[in-house]
Amino acid sequence: MENRECIAAIRENVAKAMIGKEETVDLMLCTMLCGGHLLVEDVPGIGKTTLVSALARSMALSFRRIQFTPDLMPSDITGFTMPDIKTGEFNYVAGAAMCQVVLADEINRASPKTQSALLEAMQEGQVTVDGVTHPLPRPFMVLATQNPVEFAGTYPLPEAQLDRFLMCLSLGYPSTEEEMAILERFGGAGAPQLSSVASAQDLLTLQSQVDGVLCAPLVMEYIILLANQTRRHKDLQLGVSPRGSLALMRAAKAWALMQGRDYVLPDDVQRLVMPVWSHRLTARPEALLREMTPRRILQNIVTAQPLPVQK
Repeated sequence: MENRECIAAIRENVAKAMIGKEETVDLMLCTMLCGGHLLVEDVPGIGKTTLVSALARSMALSFRRIQFTPDLMPSDITGFTMPDIKTGEFNYVAGAAMCQVVLADEINRASPKTQSALLEAMQEGQVTVDGVTHPLPRPFMVLATQNPVEFAGTYPLPEAQLDRFLMCLSLGYPSTEEEMAILERFGGAGAPQLSSVASAQDLLTLQSQVDGVLCAPLVMEYIILLANQTRRHKDLQLGVSPRGSLALMRAAKAWALMQGRDYVLPDDVQRLVMPVWSHRLTARPEALLREMTPRRILQNIVTAQPLPVQK
């Protein structure tokens, strides 16, 4: 199956279970093509689990939802070893992370120790239990959610863990027309049972092709210029790290592949800079008092910087 045909088939299949949010679906697909992880900050009940489940089913990927709570243990995620009574040997019991798509629901409700259990899985694609390393299935993606308006009993994610997420998105409420369509389609029945239209191997093939997309030095310089401005901005306490620059370049490559191109345009970078960088920035307290949030500051930086032109 051709790249664009495969991506179009996945989009159409997800649309059977998720009305609207086409832009969000494209950004989630872009994250999957990068082999990255996604953080969704939004209120409950707007379809986060439905969307992730639909994407996983569309590509025949194993899917598991972990409800993060204060009593969740790291071993629940990574797994543990248990002695066999008959042989006396220790056997590994797989944890919830041992699947291809993990939905970490309300990740900020678990303790920092439990949150950090996902770090090795997200960065290295493996978990280590009692000194033994166990590789995770490929492809592997973590999609975490957190409620941005409720803070009681939560543990905010540290910057080091936020930096592991390729993108941070917000679904938002549906429009009047979209909500009417939701009521008409799902008012008398549950979500439809989706069949797969692509395979895990198709996704791995697409991921390998992202590396072959050309990113010209001019576009790389544009990414570095934007990154340097975040590091020097008077209202920002923490700017974008080199990992953030790499993430933006890879996301732009994946976006170009989704558009049927084998090269990156500066417009691709400008389109993706907000979802890829906004959660990596930390504004100074005095800037927040002036309602200068990281997103607003980043938007000002991008607007003030003209797109590069090939000479």
